[in-house]
Amino acid sequence: MNDQTPLWTRNFVLVSAINFQLVLIFYLLVVVIVGYAVAELGASTAQAGLVSGLFIVGTLVGRLLVGQFLERFGRKTTLVAGLIGFLLFSFLYFIHFGVGMLLFVRFMHGFMMGIASSVLGTVIAQILPPARRGEGIGYYSMSSTLGTAIGPFLAIWMMLHIGYHSIFIVASAIAVSCLIVALLIQVPNLPQSVKMPSDNTAGQPAKPSFLSRFVEPKALPISLIMLLASICYSGVLSFINFYAKEIDLVETASFFFLTYAIAILISRPITGPLMDRKGANIIMYPAFAIMGAALILLSITSSSWMLLLCAALLGFGYGNIQSVCQTIAVKSSSIERMGFATSTFFIFLDAGLGFGPYFIGKSLDYISYSQLYLYSAFAAFACIAVYFALHGRYVKKAAA
Repeated sequence: MNDQTPLWTRNFVLVSAINFQLVLIFYLLVVVIVGYAVAELGASTAQAGLVSGLFIVGTLVGRLLVGQFLERFGRKTTLVAGLIGFLLFSFLYFIHFGVGMLLFVRFMHGFMMGIASSVLGTVIAQILPPARRGEGIGYYSMSSTLGTAIGPFLAIWMMLHIGYHSIFIVASAIAVSCLIVALLIQVPNLPQSVKMPSDNTAGQPAKPSFLSRFVEPKALPISLIMLLASICYSGVLSFINFYAKEIDLVETASFFFLTYAIAILISRPITGPLMDRKGANIIMYPAFAIMGAALILLSITSSSWMLLLCAALLGFGYGNIQSVCQTIAVKSSSIERMGFATSTFFIFLDAGLGFGPYFIGKSLDYISYSQLYLYSAFAAFACIAVYFALHGRYVKKAAA
């Protein structure tokens, strides 16, 4: 490794800053949008779940189609256009639409984020020195972790003390900042070793299959596991605030995602090297068990310390499941297909977080929040068997 190769370049810092702000806006809105749809627009629980999830569905669609825009307009133009669209749809939250129009705004807002965040992922892989790419991606991912911590904390605090309108003002201001920072980024030409789904390489005579133009088939098994885990977690992400009101722990709930993120920050310096030495199984099996235990505890939570303990356990569990699954997805592919593998992983992650709240919202017409988290725990434990069948039993053979 060339330790003299600079990592914290101007471009690296700027791209990481945009990523942090996009994730911050996402979590700022997703935590409160369900309550807004119910309280201000009279939405049903299922409709409110769809309002929450459609943003992520839009992000998923944006990731699928971004290659077409990159091919026609290039990376810098696509990034700036995506952020302009993201800003415009941020402004539309100020208009008191009905539920139907809010669904459209949420979808398009997510679509623009999917475009912008996909371009950022391409650029960050390009500007990192190859000898320090793993280290750099690790630091880059920390920008997302910080967003997951500060966004929900800020959203719940503002909702309790200021109101929804102020949250929309803050989200719009951050979106303006994203666009300004993007204009300062210098995007170099894409080297031949880093290819996007839209790249047409004349030196490859074999025509890719329809599926491989969008996803990396080798990353599908671990991405399916991520889909199931993210559905289990989506009930926490979208409905924890409602549950906290039910059990009279709203003030404590404002620290829930902050505690969750701190647990991730504490565990990743340990779990990363451990995975490199011992393989993925030594992290994944305990992580699913911890996630299941956290959800069981959440279903019977009655005090502040229990709620925060659930948050920490989810960080140790789901937080590490997400990072390890992403690593497995990337390692499953060749260097040329690494972008496809990363895209595949996030498509399934987005699908779980996007569609999960809608179906969970439907189920809440028949079960309580406590029952929801108990059943989610059973699903998390079931993921252990799915992981073993799709990946775990092959780890020794495929050193993933």
